[in-house]
Amino acid sequence: MLDLVAVCLTFTAIFAYLNHRYVGLPTTIGVMAASLGLSLLLLGLDVFAPVEFAHRVRLAQTNLIGSLDFSDLLLQGMLSLLLFAGAMHVDFSELARHKAPVLALAVASTVASTGIIGVTMHWLLPWLGITVPFAYCLLFGALISPTDPIAVMGILRSAKTPRSLETVITGESLFNDGVGVVLFSLLLSFAASGDAPSVNTGVTLLVREGLGGLAFGWVIGYTLYRLLASIDQYHVEVLLTLAAVIGGYALAIHLDVSGPLAMVVAGVMTGNRSRRHAMSDTTRRYVDMFWEIVDEILNALLFVLIGMEVLSIAFSQKLIFAGVTAAIVTLLSRLLTVGLPVALAGRRAELPSGAWKILTLGGLRGGISVALALSIPSDNARNTLLAMTYIVVVISILGQGLTIGPLARVAVRSRD
Repeated sequence: MLDLVAVCLTFTAIFAYLNHRYVGLPTTIGVMAASLGLSLLLLGLDVFAPVEFAHRVRLAQTNLIGSLDFSDLLLQGMLSLLLFAGAMHVDFSELARHKAPVLALAVASTVASTGIIGVTMHWLLPWLGITVPFAYCLLFGALISPTDPIAVMGILRSAKTPRSLETVITGESLFNDGVGVVLFSLLLSFAASGDAPSVNTGVTLLVREGLGGLAFGWVIGYTLYRLLASIDQYHVEVLLTLAAVIGGYALAIHLDVSGPLAMVVAGVMTGNRSRRHAMSDTTRRYVDMFWEIVDEILNALLFVLIGMEVLSIAFSQKLIFAGVTAAIVTLLSRLLTVGLPVALAGRRAELPSGAWKILTLGGLRGGISVALALSIPSDNARNTLLAMTYIVVVISILGQGLTIGPLARVAVRSRD
């Protein structure tokens, strides 16, 4: 494990330095592109390098990647820290002002997108010579529909989007993660058993995971607020925020409530009420600095890991075509379920003109989709879904991520 941590952190630091010094891309895009390039270079050793040398390199990388459980690392490790850090930057007054579009996009659009992508891919895949059961196509729709808050927030920092639009995109991406995980869990049991889930089962799971996660997040946030307000010692207060995140997320898993939603609520409360009323200026400065550093380091590390995951996926020509097709279908679904409703809502959504374009392209997919795909039990459909997910994520981050910034500056006339 120490070797794995050392390699990942070293490459992350090197890629971040080279990107900042010579390339100038947003950090998440730059480090992922560099990591992906290194992974493809290692794959090319099998063709161009001497057999013995290529074999040793392949053995080393197999041992390294094989010791990494990306799904557990993200879903039960990094995710809690990243969601909390991201939610701390959300202005609650702005979020409350735009609560209607945020909730509609996070819930209704995610559910609709799951169905659209699942049905469309079930119809298209046979044309590519790939057969995937309908339940697994819906499962793919569920894991690829939620936008990844980690990827979205990383790109938005350099996109210079208007404040109201940034709030809606960030809020949607933070909350639709919990909705997507609930849908994924429900459809995974359906795919494994072959029995369609009942309405009662779905409602029970939604209430327990969704509402339970929101309520538990409020408990964490309020408890942390009371603790922070009772002392004025920044060392202890920073430690309290860290304990609330790691301990709260672990407890949420044991309580069978949504840990991601709990971290979002706790992060919003800490970044607003606690930050304003329970921290001194010194504490506020150190808490902000600590979580900003955690956010930046883990963001860069996450996208290096995504780039390295290509080494663990068995690609074929059919799967590459399927992945590119899935990326197109996913973007079109985003346009239908998010862009079109926002465009039709017009000024009623209280968003700048042209917001539907940014919301459509701002639907980036990232590590959460890859982690969910890796959590699918091994069978014939798993590698197909994993390969398609990985290609969609790469195209999303490299393609949409590089496009959203210029589009935000050209197409959006801010009213903020």
